[in-house]
Amino acid sequence: MTDNVSLVSGVAKRYASALLGLAEDEGVTADVERDLTAFEGMIAESDDLDRLVRSPVFSAEEQLAALSALLDKAGISGLASNFVKLAARNRRLFVLPDMIKSFRVLLAEQRGEATAEVTSATALSDEHVAALKEALTASTGKSVNIAATVDPALIGGLVVKVGSRMIDTSLRTKLNSLKFAMKEVG
Repeated sequence: MTDNVSLVSGVAKRYASALLGLAEDEGVTADVERDLTAFEGMIAESDDLDRLVRSPVFSAEEQLAALSALLDKAGISGLASNFVKLAARNRRLFVLPDMIKSFRVLLAEQRGEATAEVTSATALSDEHVAALKEALTASTGKSVNIAATVDPALIGGLVVKVGSRMIDTSLRTKLNSLKFAMKEVG
């Protein structure tokens, strides 16, 4: 399993790096970022599109035809559209979500930014996001973008990931630690 993860990660980084280089050469980095973000949102909203992207059952031709129509209808064109189609032609479409994330990470590094993945039990208010962003910016020394998600299973608290660092202050983790400690005692 670990070998597959590193293989996918390596492929994603290579494709993302090539895309970033092309986008810079053509001066369309912001357009590519916008279009890939829109496509990523479409994948998140549609189970059928997610299945099309991840399933090896569909042929490259079927994936390419479906994606071409979808990209045209969504108004995604140019380099981002060609990139998605290339991934389909090369049978690497299942790696596309990781390619988009890698592209975003490379772009953020280039800009001197960091992205913090923040998971909370309930949606964070704008004030909480601003305070968290300020604290993380002070801690990392970089401008920090917040990617917030909600997971009610956390019960309370936060899980914050910035790069390879993770801070887990969730109530779920604290209760699990307490349960483990109680088992050792008794």
